[in-house]
Amino acid sequence: MAPRIKTSERIVQNSLELFNQQGERSISTNHIAAHMEISPGNLYYHFPNKQAIIAVLFSEYEALVESFLRPPQGRAATVEDKRFYLKELLSAMWRYRFLHRDLEHLLDNDVELAARYRRFSQRCLIQGTAIYAGFVDAGILCMDEVQIESLTLNAWIILTSWVRFLCTTRENSNHLSEQAIKRGVYQVLVLEAGFVTEQAREAVNALFEEFYVPLAQALEEVQ
Repeated sequence: MAPRIKTSERIVQNSLELFNQQGERSISTNHIAAHMEISPGNLYYHFPNKQAIIAVLFSEYEALVESFLRPPQGRAATVEDKRFYLKELLSAMWRYRFLHRDLEHLLDNDVELAARYRRFSQRCLIQGTAIYAGFVDAGILCMDEVQIESLTLNAWIILTSWVRFLCTTRENSNHLSEQAIKRGVYQVLVLEAGFVTEQAREAVNALFEEFYVPLAQALEEVQ
């Protein structure tokens, strides 16, 4: 018999579902309680406000990203590692898409969360730089230090702003699909295209085919 999920965990799970579907701004703690068919008082027993729920969700997102955003240890990087990073980034962006969609609003309304996010961003940029440097050392990409730094920054800007781009460009922003977000991951690959070495070209081209989503589909698809 599977163990019963704690009420606090159910609140977090249901909040994530509602935030992703309708946007964090549209959902109150009363909406969450009603969706779960529990009293607002029961919810407040576990979380004093919505910001506390968001803080837990951000901790989950932070831990997830930091679990995979690191260079391989004890071996050279491979194109398969690049595929792994892209798939994991896509999964994280999709699962916690509300964070990307409402990021500025969330940070403006929570000073502590804003400070945590700044530190998280800095760590991600450091790790991203190390990952790209590993691809250079492995002969997959050809870049100097300034190009590595610039590519890391541009990739971060695309990944963290892609969901907001979709929400401001698509007619129905409440119905994002994983395919639409996948196009954002593809855009990172495009940034790297001019730096791919000849020896890695064939394998990287296969990634281009795997992650490509037509822009019209990303902007118009509703699921």
